[in-house]
Amino acid sequence: MIITNLGNKMKISVILAHPHKKSFNYAIYETVLKTLKKNGHDVMAHDLYYEKFNPLLEGLELATGETSDWRIIKHREEIREAEGIIIIHPNWWGQPPAILKGWLDRVLRSGVAYEFDDDDDGSGVPNGLLKAKVAMVFNTSNTPEERENEVFGDPLERIWKDCVFDFCGIKNFYRKMFRVMASSPLQERENWLKEVKILINNHFPDENEKIKK
Repeated sequence: MIITNLGNKMKISVILAHPHKKSFNYAIYETVLKTLKKNGHDVMAHDLYYEKFNPLLEGLELATGETSDWRIIKHREEIREAEGIIIIHPNWWGQPPAILKGWLDRVLRSGVAYEFDDDDDGSGVPNGLLKAKVAMVFNTSNTPEERENEVFGDPLERIWKDCVFDFCGIKNFYRKMFRVMASSPLQERENWLKEVKILINNHFPDENEKIKK
């Protein structure tokens, strides 16, 4: 789904990985899209479950990066062009859902998101290729923050900040975790969505308003 607005200034890739349209993750997704649209940006939005994204990496694809899957080709083209990236997913076992891990495996490939020098066998430090100016991740969890940090070490922070975006050349990273979902009342969730809107406005402001100023 492409949301195009006249006068937009940035191409933003938005990826949702949650199977339930009545989830809070989906509410975040809708808030993000609505805010970006209002701010005049060009949005490349993908609900991976709705699109039935195939997360299974093919054997030849692993070896060469080549694929005949037009959806994968489209995702790769879009992520190359993205000037901002927003990922939305729940915390499942301290990891992204499997469908999103498959998206990482198949889309953020060598030659697309990063590359190694010609004399590097792949054991060195890669050169990031993504041109996005900022990456954001919104998560939900039922684990209290103290337990998440002290017992599990906040694995999602390491995965997204260091293992993914820094690896691919994006240094400007922001992540927000909403918790505890299981015990959160409606008013708190409404306030969280207001926070999402503020965060999107801060990172991807209304370009028309900036021009007026």
